[in-house]
Amino acid sequence: MFPSKTNRDSQMSVEDRHHDEGVSAESSTGLDPNIAGALAYFLGPITGILFYVLEDDDQFVRFHAGQSIVLSGAVIVFSVVFTVGMTVLAAIPVVGWLIGLVVGLLSLLFAPVLTVFWLFLMYKAYKGVEYEIPALGRFTRRNLLE
Repeated sequence: MFPSKTNRDSQMSVEDRHHDEGVSAESSTGLDPNIAGALAYFLGPITGILFYVLEDDDQFVRFHAGQSIVLSGAVIVFSVVFTVGMTVLAAIPVVGWLIGLVVGLLSLLFAPVLTVFWLFLMYKAYKGVEYEIPALGRFTRRNLLE
């Protein structure tokens, strides 16, 4: 559940990285990288795509925008699969209804947990940390940033 740090650059804060590379503290969006990175999560895939397309230079902002897109996509896919599964269970008399009831009650935890995690990602980006969601962060790096 903790981020995998494979190199020195991913452990550096935004300010340290920009100082070492001689890059300005402003991204090509006109915002500070930590603010742009946090805003990339704000409206899920909408702001993720927006910052991914608009940001040309800052890898920190592009990483958070890409991770926002991948996370939002994963949540959408999970929701669709979950809804189809619940629909199938509803068609099975008694046993399906009971299982559906238990799973449905457990699913009530999904939205608040996801909201807290979403706020956590925004906070980490605002603090200048490239927090990598296990599996999704690596997928983002391999497929959207290379």
